[in-house]
Amino acid sequence: MRDAYLAGAAQTDFGSFPDESYRSLFRTAFERASESVPNGLDADDVDEAVVGTLGVGGRQLGLSGPATTEHVGLHGVPTTRVENACAASGYAVRQAVQAVRSGMADVVLAGGVEIMTDASGDATKYWLGVSGETEWERLSGTTFAGVYAQMADAHMAEYGTTSEQLSHVSVKNHRNGASNPHAQLGFECSLDDAESAQTVADPLTLYHCCPTSDGAAAAVVVSEDVVGEYTDDPIRIAGVGAASDAVGLFQRDSYTGIEASRRAAETAYDRAGLGPEDVDFAEVHDCFAIAEILAYEDLGFCEPGEGGDLVASGATALDGDLPVNPSGGLKSKGHPIGATGAGQVAEVFKQLSGEAGDRQVEDATRALTHNVGGSGGAAVVHLFERESGVEA
Repeated sequence: MRDAYLAGAAQTDFGSFPDESYRSLFRTAFERASESVPNGLDADDVDEAVVGTLGVGGRQLGLSGPATTEHVGLHGVPTTRVENACAASGYAVRQAVQAVRSGMADVVLAGGVEIMTDASGDATKYWLGVSGETEWERLSGTTFAGVYAQMADAHMAEYGTTSEQLSHVSVKNHRNGASNPHAQLGFECSLDDAESAQTVADPLTLYHCCPTSDGAAAAVVVSEDVVGEYTDDPIRIAGVGAASDAVGLFQRDSYTGIEASRRAAETAYDRAGLGPEDVDFAEVHDCFAIAEILAYEDLGFCEPGEGGDLVASGATALDGDLPVNPSGGLKSKGHPIGATGAGQVAEVFKQLSGEAGDRQVEDATRALTHNVGGSGGAAVVHLFERESGVEA
C-alpha cells in the first residue's frame, strides 16, 4: 500500500464562541489547514472528506458530515461523519489514511468540530455522559469525572500515585498552554492552585479536569504519488493503530490502565517500525490529569505505576527528555469533543514544521498522537515522521 503524508493541518481557537456555528468553525479550520499546506490547497483538490463530531446538544445528528463540508466548497465530494466520542476526529484521520493508502483517494480532508458551551451544565453532562456506558454508569448517576476519579483512586491504591503528581500534570500543561494562542485556558497555574482547588470528584480537583469547549480542527492527508505537489518537506504518517474495549469501566479487568490505548500503541509502533524510545514528543489525551499518567504507561513511556514519578521528575516538560502535550493538552488548550484528535494532529504539524514558537520542541523529527473515546472504549494512535528539510 502507498504511504500517506500530512501535508497541512490547523485548528481554530478553542473556547466559548456564542456567535459561531459548527459550520463557521469548521470553515475556519478548513481555510487555515488549506493555507498551512506549503504549496497551497484548493477545495477542488480534495477527493474525500471525513468529519468527526459527537453532536453535543443534538444539532444536525443526521448527515452532519455533508452538512459541514457543503459550507466549505466541497460540493460533490464524498463525506463521512465519524462518531467515536472524544476520539471521533482521531478516527477521522485514521480513515483518511486508510483511504489514501488503499488508493481510493489522493487527497483527503480529515477534521472535527464541536459546539459545547451553548448548552446548560446539565445538558452538557448528559452529552458527555453518553460517551460512557449508559445503562449502568450514566443512568445510575456516574459522571464522566466520576469514572476517571475511580481510575485515579485505583491507581493511587495500587501504585502509591499522589494528588500532587496529578497536579504536576496540570501545572505542566497550563505552562505549555500559556504559550499557545489557540488555548482556551491559556494561563499558568501553580501546584498550590491545583491542589487547593474545589473537588470535582475525589480525588480530582477542578484543575485536574479539562474544560468544555467549542472548536474545530482539520488535517490534509495526501498520498506518496502527489505529496511533492503540496510540500517539499513531507511529514510521513509512519504508523496508525486503533482498538476498542468495553465501554463501561466496570466491565474491564483493570481500572489502572486503558487496554485500548495499549493495543493501539502496539499496532502503531509495529507498523511504523518504531518504539516508544523513538518518539521526540507526544500529544496525549489528558481529559483528566490521571488520563495523562495512564497514557505514559499505556504508550510504553514508562512501566505501569511509574507515570506519577515521570511527570514529577520533569521528564515530560517542554525542556524534558520526552515533552508531552506541548500544546497544553486538553487540560489547557481545551476539549471540543469532535475536534480534539485533529487538534492534536494540528499541533504535530506545527511542531514538525518548526513553527510552534515559544513552545517549540527542539530537534523534533518524530511525534505521536493519542486520542481516547470516553473512558477507554476506543483509542487511536498515530506516529508521524518528518522526512527532510525542516530545522525545528
